[in-house]
Amino acid sequence: MRTAGVLMPIFSLPSPYGIGTMGKEARKFVDFLVKGGQTYWQILPICPTSYGDSPYQSFSSFAGNPYFIDLEYLCKDKLLTKAECESYDWGDNSQYIDYGKMYVARYDLLRKAFARFVKDMPKEFLDFCEEQKEWLDDYALFMALKDAHEGKSWFEWEKELRVREPQTIKKAYIEYEEDIQFYKMLQYLFVKQWSELKAYANEKGIRIIGDVPIYVAGDSADVWTNPEQFYLDKKLNPIEVAGCPPDAFSEDGQLWGNPLYRWNVMKKDNYAWWVRRMKAMTEFYDVIRIDHFRGFDSYYAIPAKDTTAKNGKWKKGPGMKLFKQLKKELGDMPIIAEDLGFLTPSVIKLVKDSGYPGMKIIQFAFDSREGSDYLPHNYPTNCVVYTGTHDNDTVMGWMETAPKEAVEFATEYLNLTEEEGYNWGMMRAAWSSVADMVIVPLQDILGLGSEARINIPSTLGENWKWRALPEQITEDDAKRLYRYSEMYGRINPATVVKKTEKKKKETGKKKKA
Repeated sequence: MRTAGVLMPIFSLPSPYGIGTMGKEARKFVDFLVKGGQTYWQILPICPTSYGDSPYQSFSSFAGNPYFIDLEYLCKDKLLTKAECESYDWGDNSQYIDYGKMYVARYDLLRKAFARFVKDMPKEFLDFCEEQKEWLDDYALFMALKDAHEGKSWFEWEKELRVREPQTIKKAYIEYEEDIQFYKMLQYLFVKQWSELKAYANEKGIRIIGDVPIYVAGDSADVWTNPEQFYLDKKLNPIEVAGCPPDAFSEDGQLWGNPLYRWNVMKKDNYAWWVRRMKAMTEFYDVIRIDHFRGFDSYYAIPAKDTTAKNGKWKKGPGMKLFKQLKKELGDMPIIAEDLGFLTPSVIKLVKDSGYPGMKIIQFAFDSREGSDYLPHNYPTNCVVYTGTHDNDTVMGWMETAPKEAVEFATEYLNLTEEEGYNWGMMRAAWSSVADMVIVPLQDILGLGSEARINIPSTLGENWKWRALPEQITEDDAKRLYRYSEMYGRINPATVVKKTEKKKKETGKKKKA
């Protein structure tokens, strides 16, 4: 079946309080997708972000980001007041997130909500805590201890806490009981709002594609509670860390800094941690995109003390053993393999053996440093096509910044014209291809330039900030999106049914009149 969707991070949605949330604007965006005949809404990871605010560096692989809890819904639940929400400074530019102000204001408000929440805790909260205790207890304690240590990494805590000495941990649960309850409440509210939003989307025929980073942050509850699963020394410091080797894009390579997995240890318990993680993700999402899929075939290991990625070495990953185990325990999962970057024959074989669709980026098709596999006439049907991802410039930005010869080639190959719009022309190429699925970033539908870019890899400080304004997401764009989707056979049948039902109702009303 030919389908289409839109890439739009939760944090980029409009909202009056500094960052996109799971509130009414998220539902409006679902409605926009329905009007556009789309099937999918792809988002970025929704876990709580750590330093640098990257959704790919999180304090937990299982938790939700408290920033996405909608404040207006908390006002409806009488946990906050509108006056309280409006009394904070959310930044002076509604098109960009001010994370410094966000951190201070959001947690201050959520603490006020907690003070009211504990006076009459719903039974559903206690049930939630019991159901999710396998990861929730450790995560809530981890966050409470981070607060007690002024945000310091767990690698810097006193030894008894670092090594999770049983008596010390037992005492910590008692000492920090209130803070632990606070962090549990945040997860309860997150899951409650997320479940309601996902149900709203699914009811309207929209399926959510979630993003799962291959690695986890070193400073996370994941590593703190499962150190034996990661490549750490006896003092629990990373031995080697993740990244990418130097290439034409980066002279020093990319030093991500995530601790690597001890795949040999994980194999002994049948990859139990990965099974738990993926089970949790299937409950969050309808489809899962796994980031840096090539790392399961072979991964780049960099000495932890190095300051660049130059001295790393390739090491063998778990390959199909992991995915066979996941299938055995969780059944068939709809997965997209992010197979970008340098692909060896063994990586290509892993993607093929898995049966998961890989990714094609149209912008890469016109770069001499990439192969012609990205040109639309070379696509297989079992792939997902993007004009660009969160790591790329927008189409309009790319037209301005890409090498002249690349832009000229793209213009000729795709028959791009200013009249149609370069952005619509490149999206047309994606939709008209033989690929089963096409996902385009919202910024390309809106025709925005580099100012709307989400992330520039290997840079810090100015990423993950862009937000759409309410007036930018228009009915006209939805209609145009529907027209192209209909033209290239990518209409979501559920939206056609709803349109037909709407016409019947309108016809019925006219007859009665």
